[in-house]
Amino acid sequence: MSEVIINTAKTARQVLLQQVQAIPEELFDIQPAGFNNTIRWNVGHMIYWMDMYSTLGFGSQSAALPDSYYTLFSSGTKPLDWTIAPPSKEELVEMLSAQLSRLSEVTPEMLDEKLSTPFALGPFQFNTSGELLNFKLIHEAFHLGTISSQLKVLSR
Repeated sequence: MSEVIINTAKTARQVLLQQVQAIPEELFDIQPAGFNNTIRWNVGHMIYWMDMYSTLGFGSQSAALPDSYYTLFSSGTKPLDWTIAPPSKEELVEMLSAQLSRLSEVTPEMLDEKLSTPFALGPFQFNTSGELLNFKLIHEAFHLGTISSQLKVLSR
């Protein structure tokens, strides 16, 4: 079952990568009415959290993101508050691709490993690397759905 989770994570990231590559960069910074953030923010947020989950769950899997990713894309941030330039679409695509490559290094045995400290997120607590990877899948699906909704609004 663990291999299925890893393959699903890789497939989900491939889908995300293809979707992001297909979006014109001029749409990345438009915040449609009714949305809290932009496409660029959602993509950066997924990269940021994938790095966080990988660091917590797999230790050396971290991409060593620039400090600006925390400032720009952590939970509770928004483009209206940005005081530094965000990464370009090209940089975001490169980071998504690098993270996809690192997913190939994850083994089924790694998913069963206990976290050194359980990770709490709101009412949820994750105890293993596999639990974090599963939550990453849910998290990315949510944000990909948001991006799809933003694109529908922007195309009107």
